[in-house]
Amino acid sequence: MTEALPPIENLTLRMIAMPRDANPSGDIFGGWLISLMDMAGGTVAIHSSKGRVVLAAIDKMSFIRPVFVGDEVSCYAHIVKTGTTSMQVSVEAWVRRPRGGNIHKVTEGLFTFVGIDDNRKPRPLPQK
Repeated sequence: MTEALPPIENLTLRMIAMPRDANPSGDIFGGWLISLMDMAGGTVAIHSSKGRVVLAAIDKMSFIRPVFVGDEVSCYAHIVKTGTTSMQVSVEAWVRRPRGGNIHKVTEGLFTFVGIDDNRKPRPLPQK
């Protein structure tokens, strides 16, 4: 089976999975991966909203393959939908394995971010 390639133009964050990020069996914790995806999606949301945002919901999350110590994890994010104060950001995590360089999608999710003001109250997002 041939797997599609990652959406290179949406590369937002890249990190190496380290031993401190793994469980005793050597698999990377899902929470570590979600935190990377949150940062990637948040980065896109901050730039688009031109201000502070908070993660309001993870609307969908699929773990497709495990991540191992030493894998290079790349997160690709893009805005799917923008509302008055919130936006949905699609985030995919892909790995490049250190041995052989195989590339695989490992996780995908849909994150909702809300723009907030200095008082941490929802604020209108810029309309394009």
